[in-house]
Formats: sequence, C-alpha cells, structure tokens
Amino acid sequence: MDIAVFGVGYVGAVSAACLANDGHNVVAVDPNPEKVEPLSRGEAPVLEPGLNEIVSQAVTRGRLRSTADGRSAVHETDLSLVCVGTPSRRNGSLDTSNVAAVSRSLGEILREKNDFHSVVVRSTILPGTMDGMVIPTLEQASGKSAGEDFGIGYFPEFLREGTALKDYNEPGTIVFGGADNRTIEALYNINSRFAVKPFVVDIATAEAIKYTNNAWHALKISFANEVGNICQSCGIDGHAVMDVLCSDRRLNISTAYLRPGFAFGGSCLPKDLRAFSYAAKMRDVPTPILNATLEANSLQVDRAFEMIVATGARRVGLLGLSFKPDTDDLRESPMVDLAERLVGKGFELRIYDPNVQMGKLTGANSSYIRSRIPHLSTLLSQDIMEVVDHAETVVVYNPFAAAEVRGALESKSVVDLVRFDAAKRSSGQYHGICW
Repeated sequence: MDIAVFGVGYVGAVSAACLANDGHNVVAVDPNPEKVEPLSRGEAPVLEPGLNEIVSQAVTRGRLRSTADGRSAVHETDLSLVCVGTPSRRNGSLDTSNVAAVSRSLGEILREKNDFHSVVVRSTILPGTMDGMVIPTLEQASGKSAGEDFGIGYFPEFLREGTALKDYNEPGTIVFGGADNRTIEALYNINSRFAVKPFVVDIATAEAIKYTNNAWHALKISFANEVGNICQSCGIDGHAVMDVLCSDRRLNISTAYLRPGFAFGGSCLPKDLRAFSYAAKMRDVPTPILNATLEANSLQVDRAFEMIVATGARRVGLLGLSFKPDTDDLRESPMVDLAERLVGKGFELRIYDPNVQMGKLTGANSSYIRSRIPHLSTLLSQDIMEVVDHAETVVVYNPFAAAEVRGALESKSVVDLVRFDAAKRSSGQYHGICW
C-alpha cells in the first residue's frame, strides 16, 4: 500500500519504518525539519533500539521518504495514519490540538482529492474524540462525508518506548475501530503478516480500549509497589510474593474477575483487604490502592442504588441476595447492603433468591439472617413470579433466576447487575450497571 504517516515521534517513526520494512511505500510527514531531515538521510529521528537500522534500510530501498508537505503526501497515498502527540495539560486534561490541526489540514486536502482516501488515527485520544472532534473537523474542512466519501478509522497502538520494535513485530493484541469496509480492509492488509487475529470494534470502543490498557498497566505497577512496600516492612521479599502471584494463570493472570458488574462481597475479600490495609497502617506504610479498592466497591453499590432511584419506581423486586449468584452465603453481600438502603428509603421491597429460602437455610446462614437482618427475612419470597408481579423495577443479580422469568421481565423496568443477557445494552427500560 501507499501510506502517509503524519507525526514522526516515537509512534510515527516506528510505524513508518516498520510499514516500509513490510514492503509498503511510506511517506513520513512532519512540519519539524529536525525530524524530516534525519529521516531523509536514513537516520531515525528518535532514540529507539534497532530503529536506525530499519530506517536506513527502508530509505535505501526507496520504501520510506520524509517531507513537510502533507498535501503531496495525501495525493500520493491511499491511507493516512495520524500519529501526532496528545500531551497532558497542566490541569490533567488531554491536549488534542495537534490532532485537531492535522484533521483540519487533512480535510482541506481531501476536499481537492477525487480518489477515496482513508484517515486512520493512531494518537491516544479519549473515547468520543473521533466522533466529537476528528470526524466533524474532517467533514467540515472537506465538504465530504466520513465513511462514504473518505474512509475513517481508529487504530490504537500498544508500543512501549525501548521495546517498540518488538511490540510492533510481536503484537499481543490488534484492534481496529472503523466505520467503512474499505478502511477496515486496508487495516487488515497492513497487519496481514501477524498471527494475532484483530478485534474489529466500533470507533469509540477502540478509543476506550487504548485507555483501559494504559490504566490497567499503571494500576498493576502501583499495586505491585504497594504490596512490595508492605512486604518489606514485614521483612519479606516482595518479588518472591509477586512471582508466586503471577504463576497462577487460572485466577491471578487471567480473565477471572475482569468482568464489569456489581460490587464484591463474601467472607474473604472485604475482610482481608481491611486487615491487610490495617496491618500496613500499623507499620506506617500507606496503602492508597487497597483503600481505594474498598472505596470503589462501596461506590458501585451507591451506583446501583441511584440507578434504581432514577427509574422512579417505588415497588422494587430483587432477584438475588447472597454475595454471588451460585452460593447461599450472605456474609458482606453487597445485595444485602443494597436491600437495606432501599428499605431505609421507604421502597416497597420483595426479594427472591433460589439459594436463600428461609425454610431451607441451616447453620451460620440461618443464624445470620435471623439475628443480623431479620427485617429482610420477612421480605423473602419463595415465589419468583410474586416478586416480579409486585415490582415496577426488577433488580437482577441472580442470572439463573432471571432466566426463569425472562419473558415477564420484558414488560418491567430492569436494573441488571450481572448482564444476564449478553445481547442487551442500556436503553429504554433496560439499565445495565456497566454496559
């Protein structure tokens, strides 16, 4: 393919060199002569291990050239990759002025170009930036419609400085966000040599994936540091602890728990987080990550409560009360917390949980519900349809129970905390807590 790369920083320089190395004809575009001139001599404009060699080879073979003239670059190519910087402003907001400027310039050039041309952004931008700024700017400047008269897409990069070439050549994941088939096909083309199957999603989702990746990486680093600080205070090697944690690929380094939904509860996680944090406090070790985890968990219960309030209903039915759907354990169940808030605010509440039936509970659970939450025991029903018929809004936490009355739920306002139907997204009377 003939490709223009706008912005020759780390992402742009690596992308341009690697694409040229893959056999594409690449024009690197940047207004800064300190970047254009080294490239024209076959020298990398940024410091990145191995990049000089690839740039030199690509320039020698005639696959890569550099220019400050964006107009000629667009007219000579089929696809433009936008790789300009998006730095942080002093107040923490994202500075997208470079992306806006390139979008405006590209739009003006597209106005005079008759052939179909795709504009694909690689710069890190917040969800909604493509739809809210990039596309309108391109359309206004070009007088054309995105996805019809010119292609549009978002192609997030996952390159780390210092290992960018390895990350490019051995991708862990590939994501395309596109609005037209020709652009998606072009993105498939330039990624065809990789064994990884690309995820093709809508543009806003692709933007969110990039930010989620970076936030996850930052969280992992801070979590490991916090654990290391606690371990050191106890005379323990934090690396030894984390090595074992990372060896568990079933729960720890896996998809387990990484499913948006309701708050955690039960007999282990809440009490152990509190105990770990308290033990650290006694050793004067700050634990902002652990403390924030408990706070975030409480806020998720707040979120569910506010969603119920927002439906305007006064009669509410809960499907599920135990701390997770496939157990009868009520200890520190977030659903118990939610139920108590609803009762305290005067909602007319009914509860059904197939695992929490007063006549069948024994031992600790029976004692817990009779001694700790007797006011909720009177609201439990053994008939799921009685709860559904009573309710104006049904709150779903037990997917097995919801499956029994799926048809009846269609006529109800539903607040879904577990995504009992993966096809549903928040709209109309259906409200998913995270989707």
